[in-house]
Amino acid sequence: MIKRLQPYIRQFFQRADIFLLVICLICAVFGTVMIHKASSSMVAAGWEMDTNKQVIVQILSIFLGIGAFVVLTIYDADLIAKNRMALLIIIALLLAALAVLGQDDGTGNKAWIRFAGIGIQPSEIIKVIYIILAAGQMTRLKEQNTINNVSAVAQMAGLFLLIFGGVVVVSSDLGSASIILCIFLTMFFALGVKLYWFALGGAGIAAVVPLLWNHFLKPYQKNRLLAPYDPSIDPKNDGINWQTYQSKVTLASGRVTGVDSEHRLTAFTGKHTDFIFSCIGEELGMIGCIIVVLLLVIIIIHCARVGLKSGRTFDMLLCIGVASAVAFQTFINIGMCIGITPVIGITLPFFSYGGSSMMTMLAAMGLVSGVKYKQKPRLFSMM
Repeated sequence: MIKRLQPYIRQFFQRADIFLLVICLICAVFGTVMIHKASSSMVAAGWEMDTNKQVIVQILSIFLGIGAFVVLTIYDADLIAKNRMALLIIIALLLAALAVLGQDDGTGNKAWIRFAGIGIQPSEIIKVIYIILAAGQMTRLKEQNTINNVSAVAQMAGLFLLIFGGVVVVSSDLGSASIILCIFLTMFFALGVKLYWFALGGAGIAAVVPLLWNHFLKPYQKNRLLAPYDPSIDPKNDGINWQTYQSKVTLASGRVTGVDSEHRLTAFTGKHTDFIFSCIGEELGMIGCIIVVLLLVIIIIHCARVGLKSGRTFDMLLCIGVASAVAFQTFINIGMCIGITPVIGITLPFFSYGGSSMMTMLAAMGLVSGVKYKQKPRLFSMM
């Protein structure tokens, strides 16, 4: 049996993006160590949590993510994208399950489905499915030379609004919805859509924002969005700004090389999840933070490079969509930790605690690896 599989295993390691997998696993292992340290500091401060369980969940998620990486490397994403209706049904089922079984994660977002002590965040899966759907749709329109037609733009915007609106309405998860928006805009731009459509879209958003602000957003959501820029909302930093304030104190305490366990200053909600970057800064200082940013930048640039060298519109859009998801999540998460972006529940890719995030991120990397796994068109074969 093993001898029969050897040629396929050899082919996988020769053609798959092993460099990307290794970098991602370095980040994942690094993140797991930091999650354990963050959880341990919280337990020492009196928080009730099972640090061993968190580490086990994270490790299992990494292995499941590796499995997804292998499958999506070998299985052609073009074939997945052709099953548009099936993908839309999966998204609809995920949103329906969230509407019925979804639980508040403590931030006012109905973003999680929990059973047997295990939580699943459907929006993480939806983001990856949307990248595949959007890449397939945009490629078809590109092949028809209609990307700047009103009908084509309406189709692309319609798919985005359908999924974006579903996430917002069902879960009130502004964080995941904002990442889907960033993915759409980046892929839209990479497709080569004329800039005047962006201007028209910006004008439309400007017209709609007051309506959304006044009639749809709840007071806590408004305060959360404005808090980083309006000190009067929480002048003592003991309310909506408490996590951000604790995060900045934690980061500052690490200085250049970090502090030992006896001199840790803070243990606050989300230190092992959305604010893992602050824990890294505390433990390893500015040097550790720079290493994390460099690793994520390498992943982003590599994903974009694979797409740009692929020679196919679909593959390019797929990789650009994945790269943009990692880039914007990184920017928003680190911005949350240093107080320049609102706290909207965005994880730091590969580092934050969360099985759903880890598995879907590795699955997304599998899509990029699958692009590299394919044979290039002859025109691009020498690149």
